[in-house]
Amino acid sequence: MPAQSFPRKLRLRSQAEFDRVYRAKVFAADEVLVINACASDLAHPRLGLSVSKKVGSAVTRNRWKRLIREAFRLSRAELPSGIDLVARPQKGAEPDLAAIRKSLVELARRAANRIAPRAGERGMSAGERGAP
Repeated sequence: MPAQSFPRKLRLRSQAEFDRVYRAKVFAADEVLVINACASDLAHPRLGLSVSKKVGSAVTRNRWKRLIREAFRLSRAELPSGIDLVARPQKGAEPDLAAIRKSLVELARRAANRIAPRAGERGMSAGERGAP
């Protein structure tokens, strides 16, 4: 079992990292979260958060951020490796850890599946993408 912390190496921190994820235009959504994703050369997933004032008061926004970070921390072993994620709450969703955790894992897998074919569009071979 990996360490269950959330160190800096697992976070998207700079605006350039967020911009790279948004430029990839790969996303998945359900009734709880919207996830944007892109491939990275790292052996672990990384998470960035985007919780706007439209979500609610500062208390509500901070609760969403705490719960998404906790879901990421607890589900890290189930998430695909080599992927950068930016998560944001879906409009009208309620912050619930169990729902967020389930949603995060499922959406990350869906986004990772959408990234793999795009890597082929750039002319990468299966071996370069890490496919068997």
